[in-house]
Amino acid sequence: MRRTSALVLLALAVFFTALSPLLRWYAFPRLVKVPPNQYQAVVLEAKDATLLDYTTMKARKVPRVTVVQTLRGNVEASERIERTAGRDVVVWDTLSYVQGPDGRMVSRVPGRYIFDAHTQEPVHAPGETVDGDPVRREGIEFKWPFLTERRDYEYFDAQTRTSAPIHYRGTRTFRGLEVYFFEQTVPWTEVKFPEALPVEGVTPESVAATGTTRWYTTVRRFWVEPVTGAPVYGEEIHEEELRGGTLLGGRDKVTAFAGHVKMREDYIEHTVDLVRSRRTLVLLLVSYLPWSFLILGAALLALALRLEARGRRRAGPAPDAATTEEPVSA
Repeated sequence: MRRTSALVLLALAVFFTALSPLLRWYAFPRLVKVPPNQYQAVVLEAKDATLLDYTTMKARKVPRVTVVQTLRGNVEASERIERTAGRDVVVWDTLSYVQGPDGRMVSRVPGRYIFDAHTQEPVHAPGETVDGDPVRREGIEFKWPFLTERRDYEYFDAQTRTSAPIHYRGTRTFRGLEVYFFEQTVPWTEVKFPEALPVEGVTPESVAATGTTRWYTTVRRFWVEPVTGAPVYGEEIHEEELRGGTLLGGRDKVTAFAGHVKMREDYIEHTVDLVRSRRTLVLLLVSYLPWSFLILGAALLALALRLEARGRRRAGPAPDAATTEEPVSA
């Protein structure tokens, strides 16, 4: 009976020990991924900002500028790309919508971001755009990979249509979560005018005909929860200028926008709660269950060996044939 129990425990020990690495290295990459139908909206605000009045072409102080960023999963497009990509793909139709204190549009920039559902690496396919322009992203955008590392990453900037390093600046605590702090500085760069401008009848082509150009710089900061790779907070110190041309009436430049854009408080709370719950689910596959099964397997193995040893001791030593043989009488 003891030997049977020991064999059963040994089989369970092998099973749980083998299951531990399978969860971490096989199940984790296949089960933990961004869902293709995810929808997310984030509202950011720049208080006491500077904004260009396009009717007078003069910069003025305003109490608030609001930026609404939406990410909408396009399931149909992702399934179509997956047929040729050979991996799980997520397609986000993005929109960055900026409005002034009166609720009127300042700019509207749509785009399409295509990436690997697990690694967040860009997947290059037709339809990858920013404001109607075909682009080829390198690096990440919006989200870091699961199990983010303490290192620099390439981050795509939608204004310049280029990628540049976003630097790891250390580990911090944000609302009770351990996060990695990343920062990227984009120097003054000439960028395109948005296709949708706030003045009716004015197009990027008509502005370009005046010789006026648009320039942009920003300091971009993210607080990223490393297990999920999700930013729980973000902000930008953002500046835009119009330079030269007849549109400015002889002035060298005028500020189009300047402000410290920060995530709104209610969206911070919602994001932190969401990331905290998803963090637990990821840790189940990557840490909690693998380590638990490994410890359980070791404990079952020790118990099986102990039962086997006790069974051998109870049986005692085998009798010696030389000592038990009866003497032969003369």
